[in-house]
Amino acid sequence: MNSLVNEPVNTAPITPSANPEISTSRRETELTEKLRRIARDYCESEGGCHGIDHAERVHEMALYIGQAMGADPVILSAAAWLHDIGRRDETRERGKICHAARGAELAAGILSGLDFKPETIAEITHCIGTHRYRNGNLPITLEAKILFDADKLDTIGAIGIGRAFLFAGQVGARLHNKKSIIDHTKPYSTEDTAYREFKVKMSKIKDLMLTPLGRKMAQDRHEFMVLFFKRLEMEINGE
Repeated sequence: MNSLVNEPVNTAPITPSANPEISTSRRETELTEKLRRIARDYCESEGGCHGIDHAERVHEMALYIGQAMGADPVILSAAAWLHDIGRRDETRERGKICHAARGAELAAGILSGLDFKPETIAEITHCIGTHRYRNGNLPITLEAKILFDADKLDTIGAIGIGRAFLFAGQVGARLHNKKSIIDHTKPYSTEDTAYREFKVKMSKIKDLMLTPLGRKMAQDRHEFMVLFFKRLEMEINGE
């Protein structure tokens, strides 16, 4: 595996050009690519649900919402790329640590090596450290709320359904289990299903959103999921 431990990413400062506008644009492009490579290396072992494609979608969504709300794109971009880099350690420790908190710690060192200002690093690590809705550490800044919403939007709708079935396949769960009692089914077991994930988790995401645009998009994606799982039930029952 192309690990950051074995092959560190070059974090040398980027030399500016003579034209300030070209310099800023070029630096942002190069910085984005560096952060993407770092995220890819950290996410490489995390499978399809939390691989680099998840980070890419969250990055695009965060910038989309951020542009509509006047958020800082530099903070959002860096936070989105690095938001899940703590998952590798969380997996290794079997969930004993919080990937959001660990990711914020790792990001602080990475961003310092990329010459981010201390105050900007603090803003970015706040976003990363608060993006997990189960750890009780709430997003305070606009950028943190946007990252939270962008990450949650990737767990619902068509993408969320796809990820739920993808993860079910990874853990050997079933396509559907008519006999299961959802509240008594062990998560990530062979008796588990994507439908249980929808009922206990995905169906509640829309009520957690923190931005107006995030809430609007979540409602639309929620309605799609309701229709999908209703149709799935019909087909399972031979209708």
